[in-house]
Amino acid sequence: MEQIVWRKYMEFTNEKLSLEEGLKREWIITNGIGGYSASTIVGANTRKYHGLLVAPLTPPARRYLILSKVDESIEINDKKYELYTNIGKQYVSDGFKYQQSFRKEFLPVFNYKVENVEITKIICMEYGKNTVGVYYKIKNKDSKLRVKLNLAPIVNFRDFHCVNNNHKFKLRQDVKRNKIKLIIDDNSVNPIYIRVSEGEYIEHKDDQFNNMFYLEEEKRGFLAEENHVVPGVFETYIEPDEEKEISFVCSLEENIDEINVKNLIDKEIIRLNKIFNESLLIDNREKSKTKKEIEKDELVKEYLIAADNFVVYRPSFRLHTLIAGYPWFLDWGRDSLISFEGILLIPKRFKIAREVLLTYVRDIKFGLVPNGYSGFDNRPLYNSVDASLLLFEQIKKYIEYTNDYKFVEENIYSHLENIISNYIKGIDVEDNNIYLDDDYLLVSGTENTQNTWMDAKCNGIAITPRNGKAVEINAMWYNALKIMEELTNRIGKKIDSKKYADLAKKCKKAYNEKFYNKRRKCLYDVLGDSKIRPNQLFSLSLTYPVIDCNSEEAQNIINVCKKKLLNNYGLKSLAKDEENYTPIYEGDSLKRDSSYHQGITWTWLLGLYYNALKNILKTTKNKKYKLEIEEELKKLIRNTTKTFTKDINEDGCIGSISEIYDSIKPQLPKGAFAQAWSVAEVFRIILEK
Repeated sequence: MEQIVWRKYMEFTNEKLSLEEGLKREWIITNGIGGYSASTIVGANTRKYHGLLVAPLTPPARRYLILSKVDESIEINDKKYELYTNIGKQYVSDGFKYQQSFRKEFLPVFNYKVENVEITKIICMEYGKNTVGVYYKIKNKDSKLRVKLNLAPIVNFRDFHCVNNNHKFKLRQDVKRNKIKLIIDDNSVNPIYIRVSEGEYIEHKDDQFNNMFYLEEEKRGFLAEENHVVPGVFETYIEPDEEKEISFVCSLEENIDEINVKNLIDKEIIRLNKIFNESLLIDNREKSKTKKEIEKDELVKEYLIAADNFVVYRPSFRLHTLIAGYPWFLDWGRDSLISFEGILLIPKRFKIAREVLLTYVRDIKFGLVPNGYSGFDNRPLYNSVDASLLLFEQIKKYIEYTNDYKFVEENIYSHLENIISNYIKGIDVEDNNIYLDDDYLLVSGTENTQNTWMDAKCNGIAITPRNGKAVEINAMWYNALKIMEELTNRIGKKIDSKKYADLAKKCKKAYNEKFYNKRRKCLYDVLGDSKIRPNQLFSLSLTYPVIDCNSEEAQNIINVCKKKLLNNYGLKSLAKDEENYTPIYEGDSLKRDSSYHQGITWTWLLGLYYNALKNILKTTKNKKYKLEIEEELKKLIRNTTKTFTKDINEDGCIGSISEIYDSIKPQLPKGAFAQAWSVAEVFRIILEK
């Protein structure tokens, strides 16, 4: 087996493996088709979304919880020790007391010790398959006592958004030595297959794990207790002074007889190392490295692993796409395109980048890039005004990295033309209400639509509808027109190029006349709405800024955003002194949705601030101000590196970055515990040369 190397601050021991601390930290690994394995570092499931095998039945959609966990125990001299940690409202099992460490780099590694017995556990998924493997290495250092290892699979078969509360399972099982086939609740379409490399299987009748308690779901206002089924237990003996390796496999694939989990681990490490090498971001030269160089390379590896989690294959399209975040999001057009550069271009995954672009242009309808796909039937959804406009910026980025005009001209250009023409003539699909007004600014949305990224909606009511002329939408519109001017000129369509140039000029004139709020020295969020939000940074951060970056207005905008919104974890979605400002994300669905874009810190917005600083730096002529911006840029990179090096290694989901953070100390991670655009933008700041 390939050696797994880990860094010291990805290892948790002692006080950080207390129950309280262990429940705060999570881990995730993925299988490249939308499935995953995730839990806490002490092995207790605190979310309904946690499980060793969460499998998409129609990849990457229809995710189902298949294997909740494996409860391990050992028996020494007729005394039983629980190695698992489970929590209920009235009990806690003891496994965390015997856990020596948790480590995460390539894969999650758990170490336990009971008396003279040492157990190592490594969890791995088979890439491209709905299969999870658990590798056990048991050392019985006692020269006299025989030890028995018990492995009890805790299984289910339900949509990962739901819980089987007060459920009585119907279970059929077909047992062939150490392999079992399970059919739960007469679901013969998707049997569950479990195999252990050695040992005796003891079948259980009507055995259920009742009332597993999900602490995080209770906090979120959802049902927090669930029943699972326990089909039986695998028993294996380890003789005195014996060292034994055991493979446990659970899958929706029938052919698992030949799977060796050690080989799965090796294959996954080789696959990830290939990503490292092809990225050209790792210094593999034969030389002695400084401590700083080593740490930088290791951080890059962590980033590449974190980024890879979001890259998934859609078999129905025969194309790759990007998952927006785990555990609950699928692929969203807006999120994919914001994440595109950091997840795919910086690591030089250009083939997959082309496939992701093809994924989103294939379902363009009425000029709208799908904002996402249904989690039930993979149907495209069109509730977004910005996804289509974001496509232009990422096409421009793709060209900058690859110089591949041919791909764009042959596969993408006609779709860009289609988007522009539809936005000009108007789109009224799914209440998007998109049209170009007489002043050459875009109008979008209604009172009950949420078609910008601030898209929270509860009980049919949009919390931040932002209908009308939104500041970032029109900045993106101008940018799209300028990119089209450039592309059409490149391919020899001079007349079209002039048309786009003329539209862009008129848009810019109206934008500068109408969006600048002289009283607050920043931009209106929506014309008529003077709340201070981060969306105005789009005016400075795109390839073609609609606000002159060498202007007093640009200086004022960046100053307001810095003073009112910026913190180490991102930018607040609403300034502190605004009405309805809410700094903490907590409570039931209504309370959380009501705060989502009303003051909560969003990490991905750091990318906008970073781009704005770079664009100002490129254009400013004032030497003193140039030095100020240079220092601000250096400070941003330092703070981002320091904050998220700690975060990715020590807090939240180990090895990834959360969707959002509270805006007051201790700024706890919230929302999806692994978010694509957070990972993409943080590491774009840290790594972009």
